Amino acid sequence: MKNVIFLAPPAAGKGTFSELLIQKYGYQHISSGELLRDEALKNKELAKELENGQLISDEVVMKLVVDKLHSSFSNSNFILDGIPRTFNQVHLLEQYIQLDQFVVIYIHVDKSVLLKRVLGRRVCPNCEKNYNVSFEKFRPEVENVCDVCSSSLIKRTDDTEEAFLKRYQTYIERIKPILEYYQNKGILYTISNNSEDQTEALRKLVDVIHDN
Repeated sequence: MKNVIFLAPPAAGKGTFSELLIQKYGYQHISSGELLRDEALKNKELAKELENGQLISDEVVMKLVVDKLHSSFSNSNFILDGIPRTFNQVHLLEQYIQLDQFVVIYIHVDKSVLLKRVLGRRVCPNCEKNYNVSFEKFRPEVENVCDVCSSSLIKRTDDTEEAFLKRYQTYIERIKPILEYYQNKGILYTISNNSEDQTEALRKLVDVIHDN
């Protein structure tokens, strides 16, 4: 099996896809979003940029990702979640990875479905399990309480309609040349993930992993 790069707009399901690969195949997970949110706890200026839906500079993102790659290095396969997001990051990333050891998976979801997911998304601040109150299957058993550790769930500060629409538009504008680049390299796979239960999308993900 190869390493995986997940490309997708906000709330497309990268976390769910990553969780399956972690549990089923022992992948390590490196999320640029999680790295940025962790860094924002120490950096007020970065926190404000995230809350406003601004795209963070390539230099900041790449430093966090490369530091994580170095500190998490092992013989296990790993997932890059949410990077690259700009064409500049594509080339910066290739200074640290060998592209023939990766598959790139683009998760396609309709804009209206994405917005519903963003507004309903909740996360446990303790164990980081994700929920979504917009969909019955992904709601916690007890309202606003984590099923795993009983902590109170929170809503991310950037999970607002205004921030989502700004992030989404920016993402769509910048992702096209990246998809074309990986398509030309012969390593791009597209999976549709519009369904609430995501069963078919996850099955296709397993097929891609096994085929590579």
